[in-house]
Amino acid sequence: MNRQEMLDRVAKRTTPWDMIVIGGGATGVGVAVDAASRGFDVLLLEAQDFGKGTSSRSTKLIHGGVRYLEQGNISLVMEALKERGLLRQNAPHLVHDLAFIVPNYSWWEAPFYGIGMKIYDLLAGKYGFGRSRILSSQETLERLPNLQTDGLRGGVIYYDGQFDDTRLLMHMAATAADHGATLLNYAPVIEITKDNDGFANGVLFNDAESGKQFTAPAQVVINATGIFADQIRRMTDPEAKKMIAPSQGIHLVFERSFLRADTAIMVPHTSDGRVLFAIPWHKHTVVGTTDTPIQDASYDPLPFEEEIDFILDTAAQFLSRPPKREDILSVYVGIRPLVKMQEDSPTKTSSLSRDHTVHIDNSGLITIVGGKWTTYRHMAEDCVNHAITLGTLRDAPCVTRDLKLHGYYENIEELGDLWVYGADAAAIRAIASNDPTLLDPLHPDLTYCAAEVIWAVRNEMALTLEDVLARRTRALFLNAHAALAISEKVAAIMARELNADDAWIEAQIADFAALGDRYLVHS
Repeated sequence: MNRQEMLDRVAKRTTPWDMIVIGGGATGVGVAVDAASRGFDVLLLEAQDFGKGTSSRSTKLIHGGVRYLEQGNISLVMEALKERGLLRQNAPHLVHDLAFIVPNYSWWEAPFYGIGMKIYDLLAGKYGFGRSRILSSQETLERLPNLQTDGLRGGVIYYDGQFDDTRLLMHMAATAADHGATLLNYAPVIEITKDNDGFANGVLFNDAESGKQFTAPAQVVINATGIFADQIRRMTDPEAKKMIAPSQGIHLVFERSFLRADTAIMVPHTSDGRVLFAIPWHKHTVVGTTDTPIQDASYDPLPFEEEIDFILDTAAQFLSRPPKREDILSVYVGIRPLVKMQEDSPTKTSSLSRDHTVHIDNSGLITIVGGKWTTYRHMAEDCVNHAITLGTLRDAPCVTRDLKLHGYYENIEELGDLWVYGADAAAIRAIASNDPTLLDPLHPDLTYCAAEVIWAVRNEMALTLEDVLARRTRALFLNAHAALAISEKVAAIMARELNADDAWIEAQIADFAALGDRYLVHS
């Protein structure tokens, strides 16, 4: 994907787009994939970078949702389990099985959770990832040697999916582009235009790189901006009531040694009723998450001290080596775009539905909110079906159920540390054909190399140091200290690719230093 080529398409366009999608997260890019693969002309506009918001800050799980099963939301669980299976089928280079163990410290937990997981297996049907079973204490410790042994009676093992969220997002964007979609990051929409009847018929947006302004007409405009959906809705209706009840969740990242296994821990009931996960991810351990109601959404939210303490205290109850503040390599915070169910925001957002909602206002603006990463494909199908009807577009069936995503590759073990790129790994290695050092790790505590930085700039529309170190690679999320340490080196590589000067390098390093500090936990 080349950003200038994408921008040129917009500048030369003389006819309306079939659909304009506002928002470059999982939902928006998912809609672009669905619509483009049906043959529609699609323009996607993202105000910041792809995945800058919620979509880069997930728990890194593709799952049905054990908690939703307990809440009795069977339809959501079944839908998510089906979509989980389709994602593994269509993107095996990015979605894989992961074993989870629910440790049991009371006599009743094994039969209680054992039955629950059998129901989970049953609901998955042919899309199942593996059969759950009850483990003895010895079997549990063989799989989780770092588990707290005092009072351990055994565990229940079950299987779900894991992924790298923004790597999947970039491959979805590439899939949309492969099918003819035009996608732009750093292209904030500043106005939704209307025809004489007050019907939304396009957008006015800025190209943040050049400062130029563009008008883009369309048959249908889709608002897929997640936590910022209400702001876009008020462009057509200043009196629009809030649909979003934002909820904040944080994750703490530690060295792999805290888990020392390829099996995850799931704690279904913590002291305040939340679910807590400790999972292996990119040779590190990720522990989370919290569920804290907040008033306003932002791109770079900060963790609350009580959230950090909650995760550390809860993890200490289950890990034989209790993690301390000084062990935290990075903390990242995401905001869930939960759909409001009543006029006043509830104090407990964990009770709000994770189902998605498609809303059409009086101007014809389509807004899709809610849902979760696992169900993005189904959400997109539903949204595009509505858009076809509203925009009186030709009736074209959805094809994403069996659509292999860009980079599809089955035997990722062959790809080494470049496995998240799937079939694109060969092209990244080719970048280093004349200089093998480009494949050397940029930092001893990370696997990322200079060739990946070059690839991100040339083929994935990365424009800033943050784009590369936070989302094209996951350096900032895995180890903020290491990411800051290599920022100067990475900025120099990017500057050569972007023909940028020393002033650009200095500004990028300063901006990234300020951002990186938000991912550090200070004493």
